[in-house]
Amino acid sequence: MYIQRTIENAIKRMNSSFPVVLITGPRQVGKTTVFRCCEENRNYVSLDTLENRKLAKENPALFLQRFEAPLLIDEIQYAPELLPYIKAIVDEKKQKGMFWITGSQQFHLMQGVSESLAGRVGILNLEGFSLPELAGKPFYDKFVPTHEWISARSKDAQSLDLKKLYEIIWRGSYPALNNDENVDWEDFYSSYVQTYIERDIRDLTDSGDEMQFFELLTALAARSGQLLNFSDVARDIGKPVSTVQRWVSILQTSGLIYLLYPFSKNISNRMTKMPKIYFMDTGLVCYLTKWNTPETLEAGAKSGEILETFVIAEILKSYLHNGRRPNISFYRDKDKKEIDVILEENGKVYPIEIKKKTNPDKKDIKNFDILERAGLQVGEGAVVCLASTHLPLTESVNIIPVFYL
Repeated sequence: MYIQRTIENAIKRMNSSFPVVLITGPRQVGKTTVFRCCEENRNYVSLDTLENRKLAKENPALFLQRFEAPLLIDEIQYAPELLPYIKAIVDEKKQKGMFWITGSQQFHLMQGVSESLAGRVGILNLEGFSLPELAGKPFYDKFVPTHEWISARSKDAQSLDLKKLYEIIWRGSYPALNNDENVDWEDFYSSYVQTYIERDIRDLTDSGDEMQFFELLTALAARSGQLLNFSDVARDIGKPVSTVQRWVSILQTSGLIYLLYPFSKNISNRMTKMPKIYFMDTGLVCYLTKWNTPETLEAGAKSGEILETFVIAEILKSYLHNGRRPNISFYRDKDKKEIDVILEENGKVYPIEIKKKTNPDKKDIKNFDILERAGLQVGEGAVVCLASTHLPLTESVNIIPVFYL
């Protein structure tokens, strides 16, 4: 059964503006599925098929004669030779929506796209299912903790108790695990990690480094929701810092992780310069860190960090699946004063705390005044937590349940 995706509206918007629309993202998040459900009659070809890939690489012009526009090309990264020929066709025809393309390996793909299709391609990023998509309410606006946004989401949000929330966090967001209850969780993630390393990473890392790359994945998963110290990770896996930085960049550009950087405005000379790392799929974190049931996860030492990881991923999806880029950061200084999330929108900053509690209090937002003292224009703040409904905490800060996201 197809579950509607928020990104459908962004596809339609991009399709009316550009001759080419590209969806990138990790493997198995539904890139091809959402494209095909948006327009069932469009011609389709996959470069996963060896004969198609061979023709596309060796004779791109003939390939594009055989498979005519409007065309969906799946896994374009296997034949970047097609990109200049697509450019020539769209420049000649000057029609919108001629080519839809997908790609999983953003690392090399985006270089070719930027060189060949600049100004001709609308680029979208797809991740796994969001909470609204799983609840059957996919068409919602990007998250900004305003009264208007909270009021709109309160009408559609599906209430979740603690047990159900951690089941969703533990299971993860991949369509295969949410469309078919017979898919074994451990089998899926074991196969996913093996496939990712064997098919996508081998070409991007030094030969023979697959085992150490897996060690890197595990070390990063254990740090999800924490500051990322590259030297510490390098020491853990026995690789130079430069190698760790390159491998992290691969994971970042492939959509598996997100690096959240410190607030851009230097309001204190004591601010940290290290980013925080978050996995975009919490099920993958649980698999790599060996939390094998949602019950042990919720009761365990990783519980708060995994909740924070989940919340950050949901906030990011609300932007990415609407075809928008979030202006998102965090604040932390050497005195360990911290604001989990700072969203910037229309000249205002919106501070957000993430807490694994049902009744947050004013102590939880004590650092919000750092932004006001810096002379910034501060919008509504929020504490995203396990509350059962939204409530005002102060005149300018609201309590928002996790399941609103």
